[in-house]
Amino acid sequence: MGAIPMQRETTFRASAQPAARPGPLAVVRTSLPGNPLAPAAARRFVRAALADWTEFGTPAATGITERLADDSVLLVSELVTNAVVHAGTAVDVLCRFDEGAPGESADALVVEVSDHHPARAVRSEPRAPQPGTPEYGRGLRLVAALSESWGITYRSGTKTVWARLPVVPAVPVVPVEGTPLVPEIETYAGEQVLQRGLCAAEILAPLPRRTGHDTEWINRGALSFLAEASDLLAGQFDENLVAALAGQLLVPRLADWCAVWLDDEAEGPGRTLDGRAPGTRLARVWHTSEQRIEELRRLLEKEPPRLTEAVGSGAVAVLWPGDALGGGESGGAALAYRLVAGGRKLGTLVIGRAGLARFPDEATGLVEDFSRRVALAISAARRYQRQATISQVLQRGLLPSAVADIPGVESSVVYEPREQGGPGGDFYDVFPAGHGRWCFALGDVQGKGPEAAVVIGLARPWLRLLAREGYQVAEVLDRLNQLLLDDATEAADAAAAVLALAGGQDEPTDGPTSRFLSLLYGELVPHENGVRCTLACAGHPLPLVLGADGQVRPVAAPQMLLGVVDDETYTSTTFELRTGDTLLCVTDGVTERRSGLHLFDDGDGLAKALAGCAGLDAGLVAERIRRLVHEFSQRPPDDDLALLVLKAE
Repeated sequence: MGAIPMQRETTFRASAQPAARPGPLAVVRTSLPGNPLAPAAARRFVRAALADWTEFGTPAATGITERLADDSVLLVSELVTNAVVHAGTAVDVLCRFDEGAPGESADALVVEVSDHHPARAVRSEPRAPQPGTPEYGRGLRLVAALSESWGITYRSGTKTVWARLPVVPAVPVVPVEGTPLVPEIETYAGEQVLQRGLCAAEILAPLPRRTGHDTEWINRGALSFLAEASDLLAGQFDENLVAALAGQLLVPRLADWCAVWLDDEAEGPGRTLDGRAPGTRLARVWHTSEQRIEELRRLLEKEPPRLTEAVGSGAVAVLWPGDALGGGESGGAALAYRLVAGGRKLGTLVIGRAGLARFPDEATGLVEDFSRRVALAISAARRYQRQATISQVLQRGLLPSAVADIPGVESSVVYEPREQGGPGGDFYDVFPAGHGRWCFALGDVQGKGPEAAVVIGLARPWLRLLAREGYQVAEVLDRLNQLLLDDATEAADAAAAVLALAGGQDEPTDGPTSRFLSLLYGELVPHENGVRCTLACAGHPLPLVLGADGQVRPVAAPQMLLGVVDDETYTSTTFELRTGDTLLCVTDGVTERRSGLHLFDDGDGLAKALAGCAGLDAGLVAERIRRLVHEFSQRPPDDDLALLVLKAE
């Protein structure tokens, strides 16, 4: 998951009443972009602030309890969610300790969340979510329940929702004998949070230390835990990384150790006699003590949990793994959860905690909710990997395995599909056509994905076949144009037949059936004084030639896209590519690279870039143009990028 950069500002101001409260008062603030990652960043920000105040010994820090930390994190999450969903602007978050006003507690933690759309009211009443829309937050009813007071302040250009949480210092209770007891309210372990480095997976919630405290923490901190866990798991596309994160999220908050088994979906639905799925592997083992991980792994691999087919996603008690944990932890409770998503069994999650006869019901239910999120993340990661594999196979089939070597010509290709690993709409080819001829092509199909793959799958083989049959450049385009039109007609007829069978309609009501293709296609014939080049440009950016004298000129003439007009007649242009001349061919991913309102080729930008490549070989020219295109804008390219450089030696 991409992290949101936060700039945390901490200030200290003198107290207005030094007699009543000596020392500085802490104030922290940050700004967050108005996107779905803002609530998670706000929760991390508040926990970091509380940890800082605890470490620095701020006077009010004595009142930071784990309950206050949970409430403040949940409160800021709700306020930021409201601001992002209903205002959609950048969000400013401020936290400070404040002295109580008349009628309020002596000290309070104040949380303020400001957006920059003051015209929009803050939602305080629940509304029914519409189908297909994201879940709304719980609104200001939760804010009102957690805080002693709250309100809304409108300023010029901003709207601020604030809330005050009472600060109750933790004071030891001393009995008559003079022996101090454990405080009734446990102070916030800010120093421990700092020592753990405030990692995203480690600041989800305070670590429960007592069985009796588990219930209170789960009731107040479960929502933040599950929200943070969902954010982390949803951004992972590797099932092994999902398993690793699951262990780090559960240990040590809810368990002393955790193990995740993953079922190999390639093995089919059968089960072995001991209840395990064939191909099941132990993907991850995690323990509070790293020294015990390998020993625990060996035992779990030897005696994995045995779950029947009837087991769903609920908790199932399993045997404690004997003496593998050592150190007096030979007894405890262990639970197994089947990881199920979409009716498919994906694996098993097992947790264990020493010194317990059974897990509390609250913890059992929380881990069950968490296991469902883990299963969904694993399912999504597998779908992503399957799609990536299919795309890679398609990509290898749609593009040439190697660029042909042309006598007397240096060549270089840059190809960058927008979807890394997936089939793009651009393609290229350089191949021998026989009788001392070599042909090259650079094309751009309308659309992306499977539709583009169909057109490329038609165009590339036909280009090679027609060229090797001896057809001239213009004749190849004439025939390819007719082929695309015929294919579009057949596709339309097939779609109409399907719709007629399904609903009695005579023709399809929508859906593209045309096969539009922009193509630059040419033929090279090397000879003693250079290379004779014949090419045609059908709806494609015009190629440029950089002469040995440093001058840049366009070659060829613009013509109609392929697959648009029936019986279109194409023409070609022939010129000499002399020693030192460089031919540059690009797709519109280069010429139409956008930076604000400007395009890369505005004002002959591509020709100027090529002019600066004088004296470079083909590989360096291709790399320099690629780099200039990327540097033209700070945003990543929003289209496929392909370029072909041919230089006469």
